[in-house]
Amino acid sequence: MEETETTTPVDFYDFDFHPDVMEGIEAMGFGQPTPIQAKTIPYSLDGRDLIGRAQTGTGKTAAYLLPVMHHILNRKDRSSVSALILSPTRELAMQIDQAATGFCYFSNLSSKAVYGGGDANSFEFEKKALSLGADIIIATPGRLIAHLNMGYVKFQNLKYLVLD
Repeated sequence: MEETETTTPVDFYDFDFHPDVMEGIEAMGFGQPTPIQAKTIPYSLDGRDLIGRAQTGTGKTAAYLLPVMHHILNRKDRSSVSALILSPTRELAMQIDQAATGFCYFSNLSSKAVYGGGDANSFEFEKKALSLGADIIIATPGRLIAHLNMGYVKFQNLKYLVLD
């Protein structure tokens, strides 16, 4: 990511997020963006691809999740899955889903974590989200491949891909 001469956002209001995203940010107690958020969110809001790198605990999840939510909420054609977040581990997928649930609370966005280790009921819930659509899918590669091999996953309207 190239550096540009832009003003560093002082708080999350500077990003001009969708009002539902701002409600989630406020409810989660976020005040000022962390350095990774301040540097990457403007690029994401402009619709640009980017690679961000920062230590654990610096706010990377919010750095990509908030712009994705903003873009999905501003789309008129919301059907099936809009965003796919690939996570290397079940634990990280659960953590991302927890953040998504918190940020999405005041919006009509839906998210679903798709990872192995569950029972038949969780597999059926995942199948429903992947075939009927959830706005945001957070998945581990192995479990996602299992669903893809069954042929019902609907990714034709996928707009956002995040590799975490």
